[in-house]
Amino acid sequence: MTDLSKTDLRILATLQADGRLTNVELADRVGMSPSPCLRRVKQLEARGIITGYVAQLDRRALGLDVMAFVEVHIDRHTDTVAEAFSMAVMREPEVTACYALTGAFDYLIQVIAPSLDAYAHFTMHRLLKMPGVKDVRSSFVLQAVKQASALPLGHLEPSH
Repeated sequence: MTDLSKTDLRILATLQADGRLTNVELADRVGMSPSPCLRRVKQLEARGIITGYVAQLDRRALGLDVMAFVEVHIDRHTDTVAEAFSMAVMREPEVTACYALTGAFDYLIQVIAPSLDAYAHFTMHRLLKMPGVKDVRSSFVLQAVKQASALPLGHLEPSH
């Protein structure tokens, strides 16, 4: 369990909602003066709790119309194959997320592409040629019902 105060949790929740706030705006929203607020943010960054700041983009507005979740089965379960597959996935910009899982398949990857043709080309010419890949099954997103980037902080108990 991470040792976070009520103030730390307010800072995190506020930054998750709007990461573009200036330190002065953030301090005002969490009820602090700017200098101590900045120190807290720097501490949260140093502890690895805040790992970065990004802009959220609309994939469809950018012409990236296809999102798929792909179940990947690996033929040999060795550290060498897993590492080679992971490195291959990391080089592919179309793969926006990759998870090693327990259960019916070994990896679940999220792929975003401009079209079905581009997705098919990626799958046939790159994904299926990655180290250890035995089989893939694709499911295409029809509609994003919920797509949140914010973590649920409500369950965390403040330390003091």
